[in-house]
Amino acid sequence: MLSLQHVVLALCIILTCVTRAAQLIIVSGYEGYAVNISCSYSEGYEDYEKYLCMSSCDDVLVTTTEAKKGRYFISDDRKKRIFTTTISNLTRRDAGTYWCAVTRTGIVKDIYTEVKLEVGKDSCCDQSTRHQSYEESAVSFSCPYESKDQNKLKYICRGRQPSTCLEQALITSDNKQQDRFNLTDDKQTRKFTVTITSLTQEDSGSYLCGVHRKPELDVFTAVDLEVKEWCCEESSQQSGIVGHPVTLQCPYPPQHRYNRKFICKGNQRKNCSDMMSDDRFSLQDNVSLSSFLIRVTKLKAEDAGTYWCGSDPQWRVGNYTKIQLSVDFQHQTSTVVTTVGSKPTSPPDKHVTDAAHFLSVGVIVPVVCVIVLLTLTFSSVILCKYKSHKVQGAGVEMRWNQTKEAEVDDVISVPDVYENRDMVVLSNQGTSKQLRAHYQNDQDSVYQNSASIGDIYCNEDYTTKKAKR
Repeated sequence: MLSLQHVVLALCIILTCVTRAAQLIIVSGYEGYAVNISCSYSEGYEDYEKYLCMSSCDDVLVTTTEAKKGRYFISDDRKKRIFTTTISNLTRRDAGTYWCAVTRTGIVKDIYTEVKLEVGKDSCCDQSTRHQSYEESAVSFSCPYESKDQNKLKYICRGRQPSTCLEQALITSDNKQQDRFNLTDDKQTRKFTVTITSLTQEDSGSYLCGVHRKPELDVFTAVDLEVKEWCCEESSQQSGIVGHPVTLQCPYPPQHRYNRKFICKGNQRKNCSDMMSDDRFSLQDNVSLSSFLIRVTKLKAEDAGTYWCGSDPQWRVGNYTKIQLSVDFQHQTSTVVTTVGSKPTSPPDKHVTDAAHFLSVGVIVPVVCVIVLLTLTFSSVILCKYKSHKVQGAGVEMRWNQTKEAEVDDVISVPDVYENRDMVVLSNQGTSKQLRAHYQNDQDSVYQNSASIGDIYCNEDYTTKKAKR
């Protein structure tokens, strides 16, 4: 009985127990991308149904019978006896344990193969190493790795995308020299070094150093590279005048005190021409100030341009100065004097002519008018006062003469005296009266056109006084 029970139990175990492959399949992928899970099977199962399930296999994800279901697609290569399941658009939740299975009919359980899926972020990394260099120079950066990765493939790519890094690798440890890139692997220090030569500003950006850990996810270290413009320790702008001298100053590091100093001209320093062969250029070194002066005598218009001076003929970065020199013509001013009967040495400038015309019309004419008006007014007032004073003096004088000479000349009346005041004054006052009358006549002749209003005023005043008397 006991032996029979043992046989039945053993048979039960054989028939009911799940048959599993001894191997473990590890698969990895990145978020947003697809991953292939390939599983092999034994001969004789080519026509059997295959499927993929997860965890306890209560839920079958896809079978070869339906081929496609959602994000899952399965295909069977019966010649190679490998069926492959593709999971597209991976997410972090897809990571975990899966089972590749072959369906068997009857009471015999299916054949299972365990699969472990790893899903990583398609970005790297939280930290990075920064490097800085200059155009036309070289840069090297080292990438560490673990001891278990000594014999793994190393590579470097641009960007921060691990999923495509290996496909777009600039250089790998299998091919250590590629164009401007060179890779060396020091297994003792567990670091591989990448060197980039003949740098350009386009080389600036992010890089990933990768170690290929197939079938696991690759491991990376991030590098940021900045390539600066090939320029100078200092950059300055100077100007000069044609025919005059100019002095350019070039500093240099103290350790270059014994180096040969130089200056050349050209838009690009690699194509610049040495200027020390020109006799107009002279160099004076000042070791105490760690700089040298370059004096250029009798500047020419063609001397304008870009100059490079320094103390290191190897053109190492930071050991030279860039100078932008501009050359101007000296501005000279001259005064043109025009005399009567002569012609100007040069035609008058249109702006000067316009300005002169504006002054003559807009300023001179009003000023002349004001002066003439003031002169006429002032002359009228003076003439009026003078005539009034003269008439009053003549009246007194005539009354005195009238009393004295009444007997001699009874014919002359007072109105006649006033009407002929000039004749009476001349006849009774002799030479002095004649001079006064002559002066009066001169004044009358000068103001005869401008003092008409004054004459009217004076006659009115005279008539009033006459009436009062």
